[in-house]
Amino acid sequence: MQRKRMEKKKNPLTWLNLMVSEPYYLFHFLAFFSYFVVRSSASQVLSPHILHRLFHREIQAILAFSVLAVIKVVKEETWEGFISDTLFFAKVFLVAISLIMDYHLALWYIVVFSVIFILAQQPAYEGLGTSKKLTPLQLEALLTEGNTSRFWLVEFRALCSPTCIRTSLFFPDLSITYSNKNLSFGIVDLGLFPNVAEEFGISLGGSMAQLPTYILFENAVEVTRFPELDFEAKASHPPITKKLLCRHFELDRRLLEYIKGR
Repeated sequence: MQRKRMEKKKNPLTWLNLMVSEPYYLFHFLAFFSYFVVRSSASQVLSPHILHRLFHREIQAILAFSVLAVIKVVKEETWEGFISDTLFFAKVFLVAISLIMDYHLALWYIVVFSVIFILAQQPAYEGLGTSKKLTPLQLEALLTEGNTSRFWLVEFRALCSPTCIRTSLFFPDLSITYSNKNLSFGIVDLGLFPNVAEEFGISLGGSMAQLPTYILFENAVEVTRFPELDFEAKASHPPITKKLLCRHFELDRRLLEYIKGR
């Protein structure tokens, strides 16, 4: 079922449009395509022994990449996470294979991928589900007016954070399933409103490990959040998944209570 949902999210025409319109995908495509040009030219100057060795390494790299891609497509909940991981694997294999031809070529690819990392950013999932994008003033009004939902689950994110990009599908999906008259979903972009982070005790420094942060409010009072405020003191914390968010915020229980209370 998960794979079917991913297929619906991204069909071939969508990918083609993203390939052309998104610099992140376009630059990576051009970088990988350049290998075929270099490979064709190198076949005319390299010795048969090196070409034979290169061919075997290419086959091994393709097989290893295919195995890793299959594992990731099964484990990952979102296309954003799958693409991020598979592109990383592809870049590692490409640099390794380039070393066989010439270490200068491998260094060139390292530089190219570093420039892409600096100049282009992987796009996040664009859908909102039934969640609402909120400004700080809108959030304050919703929490204090008292005439909206009893509960508000708010995601504080910044799309400069790789983790926020990887998990950008989770919140819209949860909002579609669990939104009701008692529970509403909102999104605050800390990239646009960084001053809000301090108000809610969210750190934007260092590796942005607190992003995204999810806070559940009941009648304008914070009930619980993930990750917790003291999570940095712990050795590790679990990766964000839809199942984890459902369990942490007891979304199934809240939905059942709403249905029974209608």
